[in-house]
Amino acid sequence: MSKLAINKEPSKLLVLAAFAALYIIWGSTYLGIRISIKTIPPFFLVACRFLVAGAILFAWCLFKGEKVPSLKVISTISVGGFLMLFMGNGAVSWAEQYLPSGIAAIIVATVPLWFVLLDKGQWKFHFSNKIIILGFLVGFSGVLLLFAGKGSTDFLGDKMKLISFFVLLVGTIAWATGSLYSKYKKVEASVTMKAAVQMLAAGVISVPAGLIGGEQNHFSLTQISGSSFAAMLYLIIMGSLIGYMSYIWLLSVRPASVVGTYAYVNPVVAVFLGWLILDEQITIQQILALIVILAGVILVSFAPEPKKAIIVSRAETAA
Repeated sequence: MSKLAINKEPSKLLVLAAFAALYIIWGSTYLGIRISIKTIPPFFLVACRFLVAGAILFAWCLFKGEKVPSLKVISTISVGGFLMLFMGNGAVSWAEQYLPSGIAAIIVATVPLWFVLLDKGQWKFHFSNKIIILGFLVGFSGVLLLFAGKGSTDFLGDKMKLISFFVLLVGTIAWATGSLYSKYKKVEASVTMKAAVQMLAAGVISVPAGLIGGEQNHFSLTQISGSSFAAMLYLIIMGSLIGYMSYIWLLSVRPASVVGTYAYVNPVVAVFLGWLILDEQITIQQILALIVILAGVILVSFAPEPKKAIIVSRAETAA
């Protein structure tokens, strides 16, 4: 945190606007993806979104006088972009072809729990802390609740829904893995430059992924609807630029634990907007599953921390 951030209290209105960006904009990206992929194939969407947003951020870094990182640094940063943005966000974009945006958001809400399981350097602390163990078990019981009773018929009776669930689960694991990699793999580059390189890497990789998946066979630019194009612009400008920069700024003026509360709000916003705008059905079972998952995440997040522990924020390099 800079001296300026400590000595000069930022405008309360500006802080409120930045939090609104995190809570509402990032929560609404699930809706934006759902609308975009109606006429834009998922990996082509990911490619356009991150190539454009990444190019804008990269240009901004150069405008500020930052140097272009070496190829070694670029390759190191790109690994995080591959795991988080290509595999993580790509999984969301692909899965939402078959899953409601609200369900996708509920599954992604488990990401903080994967940090507990995958952060090997913190295992001794995590698995000796009863509150974290309880939160871990509670959180994943919420995932199981999605399959309980009537919910099991909904998933198991639809092959593509079941496949999408596991694709999304792999995507959340990849996001957590990429975040941990980016956290511990130190490189000489600003946060903005890292985000730019990660976005560009994810965008570049998404192009051949879409071609291999045959997306070009049933897609043409003329078929893109106005609503899909507008949603894609929303994802680029609001989700990948404004939302991310709001997050970075808030970290400099507010405690990370406070800024991280967006993780509890995003799924609620996504479920509500899916119901309101796309007329997605919300069952009592899904609401209960969301509540249980968030309860587990909150227990994990607010467990007492070791004095010298390195705590990973889910969206430290999110976009």
